[in-house]
Amino acid sequence: MRIGERIKQRRLELGYTADALAKMLNKNRATIYRYENGDIENMPIDVLEPLAKALNTTPAYLMGWTDSQQSIEPKPTKGYYDDPEAAEFAEYLRTRPGARMLFSAAKDMSKEEMEETVKYIEFLKSKHK
Repeated sequence: MRIGERIKQRRLELGYTADALAKMLNKNRATIYRYENGDIENMPIDVLEPLAKALNTTPAYLMGWTDSQQSIEPKPTKGYYDDPEAAEFAEYLRTRPGARMLFSAAKDMSKEEMEETVKYIEFLKSKHK
């Protein structure tokens, strides 16, 4: 599988649109499509690393050097969250496009505190429409 196919596959697996991925990388949608179509083959390292991070994988996977999609972000160890509801909500936020870039859950936050934070962010965003 080519690099562009791997980029597109990961983007779709994560439920991201080309626009959402472009926004994460400060690129435009056309550039993302060019990566996916193989129009840009020699990807610079300053693009490859943030792209892999945004797609929750490794540069080695995107380049085809490995078939392991293992995330470059370490997964929380067992017991990272004391409250199972907080752990479940944090996972929801981690995988939600948009919230993932805005929110990094702290281990001492309750589910209610995380929900309140998300509501506040959404309120702030609604004021700027």
